[in-house]
Amino acid sequence: MDHGGSGTEFVLEARGVSKIFGQHRALDGVNFGLRSGEVHALLGENGAGKSTLIKILTGAHQPDAGAVVLDGVSVHFRDPLEAQSYGIGTVYQEVNLLPNRSVAENLFLGHQPTRFGFVRKSLIARNARALLSRYGLDIDVEAELGSYSVAVQQIVAICRAVELSGKVLVLDEPTASLDKHEVDRLFDVIAKLKADGLAIVFITHFLDQVFAIADRVTILRNGKLIGTEPLAGLTRTDVVRMMLGKDVSFVPAVTGIEERAAGPAMVEFDGCGKAGKVKPFSVSLHKGEVVGVAGLLGSGRTEMARVMFGIDQTDCGEIRIDNRRVELKSPAQAIAHGFGFCPEDRKAEGIFGDLSVRENIIIALQGKLGWFRALNRDEQMEIAGKFAEDLDIRAHSHDMPVKLLSGGNQQKVILARWLATDPTFLILDEPTRGIDVGAHAEIVRTISRLREDGLALLVISSELDEVVAYSSRVVVMRDREMVAELRGDQITPSVIVQAIAAQPEGETA
Repeated sequence: MDHGGSGTEFVLEARGVSKIFGQHRALDGVNFGLRSGEVHALLGENGAGKSTLIKILTGAHQPDAGAVVLDGVSVHFRDPLEAQSYGIGTVYQEVNLLPNRSVAENLFLGHQPTRFGFVRKSLIARNARALLSRYGLDIDVEAELGSYSVAVQQIVAICRAVELSGKVLVLDEPTASLDKHEVDRLFDVIAKLKADGLAIVFITHFLDQVFAIADRVTILRNGKLIGTEPLAGLTRTDVVRMMLGKDVSFVPAVTGIEERAAGPAMVEFDGCGKAGKVKPFSVSLHKGEVVGVAGLLGSGRTEMARVMFGIDQTDCGEIRIDNRRVELKSPAQAIAHGFGFCPEDRKAEGIFGDLSVRENIIIALQGKLGWFRALNRDEQMEIAGKFAEDLDIRAHSHDMPVKLLSGGNQQKVILARWLATDPTFLILDEPTRGIDVGAHAEIVRTISRLREDGLALLVISSELDEVVAYSSRVVVMRDREMVAELRGDQITPSVIVQAIAAQPEGETA
């Protein structure tokens, strides 16, 4: 196995790189080597360390240990601008250009040719046409960039990055918002850059794209290097196994919870979806049932949850509660119907950091009651105390800011918030990610207890052992589409991995 070792064969390297943020070790002695004329895929789930590694290689972060090596020489980039001066360019998913300026102006922004102090617009336009034609793009370069599709804007951003750097190109989720035709167009440009000898790092969540364009793949998990391998010797199952840490050949056949007896479903999502985010899916849930959702990051798991909670309104199908059709045009309507949602990113979308533990716990209930039925402080303290005891929330005071709690205790606070509303259907998106072992076990026990109490739960998790342990059915997502629903003896880590990694119809490896 190639672990990205040292040597001048690599144009850009990370050698034993580590990075620590507070108590969190984002990277732990990672090696990475990039060759000229290759497309090197960098893969890993949320928290794997991909973004941190890229930021170190491009000067946005400095390593706490290890070194960045360019053409065999150790370098220290103070910022991305200095990295760019050494030939390293980056293009992100969200195009960081000026949509209200012309294509030509965007291509040469900051280094426009001038004469007697005036910008030579005709020369800029001529140079822009020549530059884009090298990559098969024939457009009006004097038109505003924002008038073109995202795919064209991505190609313009890539051409600009190559023109400014020209040695290494980092593509961070460049295809996330593109359709298949646009992806093919972008891949033609990448193939041309590869043929010209550019070294390309390609970050994506779509395995079919990895196998279509990449030469090698490096996989990170929990800040550690799992391995670097040529794609020619791997299958999709191999890659999924490395990303999730499951060896399908040796995982015991442990099955999930027995499925609930047939009967009317409590909540049904029939052919629901959101164009551009998640394809139509059909999922039903009964009282006292946990439906697990498995799939790689970017597979459509969170998008499914957002449609279910009314954050993104479905544009097809129908939603039924107790066999009665309802519309969910907002989270407020979902809450009124007894829904709760614990989001994946608890810091950005879950907690109100500056509010107290007490305020965070009662805020959804207060919203449900309405502000004309304001809970007084004694009522708030009673509710906060009850759920803090039930969930073992460890805080010096219920009036302390929730941002001062550990990640595990913050996760319990969010869970307490929704339990205080007495929900009938609860959606948990990665409830155990990034928390300590004790809090992890407590959350899993809570899920099992809520199931036994008759709650219907949809739980999204990358931890396959967890999904198997508490799920009565498992939905598998891939490429923003529901591709399988597993039951009974099918609920094993090995079967889930195979479903995630299955070859998409009409494609060859």
